Amino acid sequence: MRLLYVYLMGNRFSTLHARVSNDIGRRVHEHRHHLAPGSTSRYNIDRLVYLESTTEIRSAIIREKQIKGWLRAKKIAPTEASNPGWRDLSEDWQDLSPRTGEDPSLRSG
Repeated sequence: MRLLYVYLMGNRFSTLHARVSNDIGRRVHEHRHHLAPGSTSRYNIDRLVYLESTTEIRSAIIREKQIKGWLRAKKIAPTEASNPGWRDLSEDWQDLSPRTGEDPSLRSG
């Protein structure tokens, strides 16, 4: 079973950007290095501040849309509950490979 990730990327001003991905390492790398045009580049969104995982694509998409529909204060609540310092959750990952995007700490087994 492949894991899917619903995540929030943020910046030092608490701007939040919700997305879903099946390759969280690659996506964090792309956000951090502004490799895709859009709001992450425009607002310097460069840190992973919230992360959920599921094996169901439908659940991941529903959850992403749910979070995107929330007001800012409601998005901040789960982030601060699980990550009160808004620490970059990916800062301890050893290798975010730009080629595969795989992070060894995320591999199962």
